[in-house]
Amino acid sequence: MEVKSYQSQAESLLKEYILADPLVPYTSIVGSIFACKMVYDLAQLISAVHFKSYSSFSNIQRVEWSNRAISTVHAIFITAMSLYFVFWSDLFLDNQLASLITFRSSFLSTFTLGVSVGYFLADLGMIIWFYPALGGMEYVIHHLLSIAATACAMLTREAQFYTYMVLISETTTPGINLRWYLDKAGMKRSRAYLINGILMFLAWLVDIGIQCSSSFIYHECSVVFKDCQGISEDISKAAVKDMHGLVKLESARHCIAKERLKDISDIQLSIK
Repeated sequence: MEVKSYQSQAESLLKEYILADPLVPYTSIVGSIFACKMVYDLAQLISAVHFKSYSSFSNIQRVEWSNRAISTVHAIFITAMSLYFVFWSDLFLDNQLASLITFRSSFLSTFTLGVSVGYFLADLGMIIWFYPALGGMEYVIHHLLSIAATACAMLTREAQFYTYMVLISETTTPGINLRWYLDKAGMKRSRAYLINGILMFLAWLVDIGIQCSSSFIYHECSVVFKDCQGISEDISKAAVKDMHGLVKLESARHCIAKERLKDISDIQLSIK
């Protein structure tokens, strides 16, 4: 009984406070920062055991090695979620015409953006702390703009569809990080390095294709077409309704004319 009582209290705390709708953005950001720290520590632990060249790295190279592990995990996660929301989720389907696509959001879509904001904050903190070893001013500006755009979509719950369209570009990040790993491991002349370069190029082409694909244009055009179709149907219904009114008016006039003809014929008969 005591275990069930504690379990119900924990579930209540989780639902009413930690995952309450207004707190979802902040909970996901904090959780993401802690997850980044966990991945960083695991990368150090696993690399020290399974990679012989890791022990010969300098301190800053070890930091960048683990930092790129965080970047890779985030890229895989956000790419998978972005592809899901853009192409498979019911949230942004064309037939969901209850509201404009710009204003659609859900618990999961907001939470996912919070995870991305948390990663950018953690990574920006590391870049500034070890500046300029992990990146120059261009990295700082990139992260600040990414945080501003993603946080805006997360907090306002607007334009999340278009934010996920942009975040699909993270699909090239694992290849870039793997290229750096292979270089530092002394495998720059290996076949794996060459294959990774080819896959990076193909991933970049796919990313450009997704960003500029006709499916996106079709999506917008189909929404506009359905809106216009709905308006034309409303107009057609109104026209039919007006036609029914005219038919009723004509039938009423016809009945009045018949009554008048009958009255005239009765008057003529009475005169005779």
